This record gives sequence, C-alpha cells and structure tokens, in this order.
Amino acid sequence: MSEFFSIDPKLAELAEKAEEACSAEFARIDEIARYNGEKVLSAFIKNKVSEPYLHGTTGYGYDDAGRDTLDRVYADAFGTEDALVRFNFVNGTHTISTALFGILRPGDRLLMCTGAPYDTLEEIVGKRGKPGNGSLRDYGVEYEEVDLLENGMPDLGRITERASGAKIAYIQRSRGYSTRPSYTVADIKTIVDAVRKSSPDAVIMVDNCYGEFVEKLEPTNVGADIMMGSLIKNPGGGLASTGGYIAGRRDLIELCAYRLTCVGMGKEIGASLHQNREMYMGFFLAPQTVANAVKTSVFACRLFSMLGFGTLPAPGEPRADIIASILLKNESALCSFIRGIQHGAPVDSFATPEPVETPGYESKVIMAAGAFTMGASIELSADAPMREPYAAWLQGGLTYPTGRAGIVIAAQNMIDEKTISL
Repeated sequence: MSEFFSIDPKLAELAEKAEEACSAEFARIDEIARYNGEKVLSAFIKNKVSEPYLHGTTGYGYDDAGRDTLDRVYADAFGTEDALVRFNFVNGTHTISTALFGILRPGDRLLMCTGAPYDTLEEIVGKRGKPGNGSLRDYGVEYEEVDLLENGMPDLGRITERASGAKIAYIQRSRGYSTRPSYTVADIKTIVDAVRKSSPDAVIMVDNCYGEFVEKLEPTNVGADIMMGSLIKNPGGGLASTGGYIAGRRDLIELCAYRLTCVGMGKEIGASLHQNREMYMGFFLAPQTVANAVKTSVFACRLFSMLGFGTLPAPGEPRADIIASILLKNESALCSFIRGIQHGAPVDSFATPEPVETPGYESKVIMAAGAFTMGASIELSADAPMREPYAAWLQGGLTYPTGRAGIVIAAQNMIDEKTISL
C-alpha cells in the first residue's frame, strides 16, 4: 500500500503481482537502454560536443556551431548521413509535412504502405479537408494507401505491386488511433525489402514517432532513407520544450531544410536562441527516459490485463514503441481512466479532462496531459478519440516509479467512479 495515496489494498496487492510478472521484460528494457545510452554517448564524444555549443545564437543564425553539431550527433546516433534538428518544428506532424512537401513534386505518387495514416496527416495528403487548402493533392501529388491484412500487418505482396513508380513509400511505425500492431524494426525491414523489389529508387520514409530507442536499431539502420519524429516525444528525453528532427540521406535532408527555411539557404540559417542545452541534454537522457516510459507501459498492460481489460500489445509481447492501448469497452470507463491518469500527474492533477473538438482530428478527443511541457507524450499521458473501440492510448513516464504510481491512481479512480470493481 502507498503511504501517500489512498489505494484499495486489493488493488495494491494486484499491482505488486503485476510488477513481479514484468521482471523479465524489465531486464530486457534495461539492456536496450544500456546499449542505446552508450551509442548516444559515443556520438557526443565523436563530435566533440563542447560547453559553448549549449548556448544559442540570435538573428540569422549563421555559423551556429551548436546547432550544426547537434545535427551531426543525431546523424551518428541514428546511422544516417545527415540530420535536421530544430526547435521550430512545432510537432511530429510538422516534421512529416516538411519532409513530404520538401521531397515530393507535382505528378509524384505517395504510397502509404501501412494503411490509413494518423488522423492529423489526412488533410496534409488531401484525404480529408477542403480543396484548395494547400494539401499535397492540391499540388498534384497522387496519394494511395495499401490496406493492411486482417491481422493488422502490412500486405507485402501488394506493397511490392504498388510501389513501382512511387516517389515515396511511407511507413507509419506507431499504430496511431487504430488497433493494429505497432511495427518493430524487423517488421519495417520486411516493408523496405518489399518496396525495393519493384522500386529500388523510391524514397522510403518512416514516421518514427514514439519508436526512438525502444529497440537497439532504428529504421534507418535497416534501409529506410529518411525518418522523423518529435522532440517532445522520445528523443527529447523529457527536457526539450519543443521541436523535431529529420534524419536520413544528405540530399533528402537538404530538400527538407529548403522547405523549412528557404531554397538556397536551408540548414545554413536559423538561430537556435536558447534551446540548444535542452535539446542536447534531452537527447543524452533519451535512452534512459524511453526505458522508463516502456517500463510504465509494460506495467500498465500487465495490471489492466489482470483487471480484465484487453491491451495492445498484450502482456509479454515485443515492444515497438512506448504506446499501450487499453481497451476500456465503453465511454464511461474510458473517460474514468483518462481522468485517473490526469489525477496521477505532477502538473494540473486537479483538472478534469473532457472530450472536445481538437484541430486535426475527426472525432472528439479526451486527453490527460499533466505534463511539465504541454503536450509532451514522453511524460505520462493518455488520449483517446470518442469512438469505438473506446481505447485509451497511453504513453510516457519520465520515471518508472512515478509512472507506476500514475497507472495505479488511474485504476483507483475507476474503482472510485464505479467503472470497475475488484
């Protein structure tokens, strides 16, 4: 039982059993964190990161050694030729949009290899939204999706068939608001191989959000040409206040930089202001922070499975990202869980989340986000669209002990609101 929170003794006992059942998984997570921590440290040492690099520039940002060295640190850690790490990427969707608009041209075809995209991409590709809003479709880019198999895995044969002639073959690693699996790096390699069979020159692009440092390898280590993510998710380590990264082939990074700033200047401009220290230190901490988040997710799946709920992934299944989907069966249980996660947060624990219309999403969304950085999903948080299957997408946990406590508090809130019973 907790000395600080009113937890039902039966729930406290169940949580202890759940944690004991996670021991083998926790040992694997720690080993991956050690490997990735050394990998990041070696990138810092190789690039001779120095104290002056932690301070920012103003104005045009010419010759910003801190900014440019951080790009090289990311590139070396992720095994790529170059990287573009900037605080003025506003979120993961912005990094993806920058990469798509930077590389694609009128008449090109974008092939989505992993089924329907995340909700916030639908207007970008022109699947949803008003004509004339500036989507890729408005600029003459063709868009096509390859449906997933019944088990949620990619249809490799169909991918090979449709990849011929595609400019970009796009892979979304995390499940988004769906119940299909998140894809491991091994899964991503099978997609890469399927694309290469018919389209050796296609640019293979991976939305790596939520996946960085969960495994020893990244998509760019198995043949992906370019990948991107958000700094208020995994690679920011809980310290970056905002930002994103794109890592990959040098020629592609140049095109992305031209889109972010302007053609002909690209990476050479852009003041880093006072963000460098947070971005450097956050990346340094990221392997361990991600391990804490994965442990929190593993514990949550184990506990809520014991409470009678389905989880994705199921307890004991391999992890491809920091996200767990808790299948809560109905709207009342879903809202009760989200409120509980909020009540177990260090910031704004007293707030009561409610479903609201959210820009970029088709359905109302309820979110628990009691974070030090607004919207940072490397911190313990949960969100869900108000639609079937009434699943909460849980992510984050800066430390495992506080992440564990937040999960138990969420379960207790469901007991208190009588949406579950022991």
